[in-house]
Amino acid sequence: MDWLKDFAGRIEADAPLSRLTWFRLGGPARCLFHPHDADALAGALRRGREESVPVNVLGCGANILVRDDGFDGVVVRLDEPAFREVSVEGESVRAGGGVDMMPLSRGLSAKGLSGLEPMAGIPSSIGGAVRMNAGGRYGEIADVVEKVAVMNRDGSVEEWSREQAGFGYRRSAVGDRVVLWARFKLKEDDPRQVSQTYDEIFDQKMETQPLGDASAGCIFKNPPDASAGALIDKAGLKGATCGGASVSHRHANFIVTRQGATASDVLRLIDLIRETVRERWGTELETEIEIW
Repeated sequence: MDWLKDFAGRIEADAPLSRLTWFRLGGPARCLFHPHDADALAGALRRGREESVPVNVLGCGANILVRDDGFDGVVVRLDEPAFREVSVEGESVRAGGGVDMMPLSRGLSAKGLSGLEPMAGIPSSIGGAVRMNAGGRYGEIADVVEKVAVMNRDGSVEEWSREQAGFGYRRSAVGDRVVLWARFKLKEDDPRQVSQTYDEIFDQKMETQPLGDASAGCIFKNPPDASAGALIDKAGLKGATCGGASVSHRHANFIVTRQGATASDVLRLIDLIRETVRERWGTELETEIEIW
């Protein structure tokens, strides 16, 4: 992976990924690259494609399960200042792809800028949130996106309108592109009211989801006209265990892990859940998390 030295940034060889994911599981990446700026990112993406080396981007690590043998490629982290800039002009907010979404949404709520309160309790970078159209019962990030800048694998950059971003349920047109920044159209309101709404959404999630445990958020997407968590619950799978991984008693669409768990334990439990729900309800569950 010596070619990474051609680009400005910090390089870590055989970098443990478990410390960077919410599951705290999985093996190392062959190389972890922290590009200094967009030019370095573009160079790494181009060279990775030329060398046939897989390059994945890791945000907050909340929607990822890394297999026990790790990732045989380059993992990019957009944690340098160039990717973490935030600018606020009236009701317009532009945030870099590496910005941590929860602190941003909390801070904007405290200033009376309304629109990102539904992101309370959803751990993600801005890039990851846009890519998967993060959200829940209170709304989706697509509701307030105005424009998105993405980098293609050849290093070229495109700016998309909300419509061009192709948002849908837990998806967008981003694909394997990298989100450089997103601009949001928010609404000025009473700071106390906006903050109260944020806190209410966060508290509700704390009460109903195992946010304090090692997990990766919702494991499965909701099938049409149904709740994945409800199907898993009605199938009697709350508390079901494979090794060190178990279905959360608090929310059945969460898998939580204890010390000594492996990624293989989680994968076996995912297979058990899918098979049981398929047999019981005739519904095929699709994973929401990414498996590397």
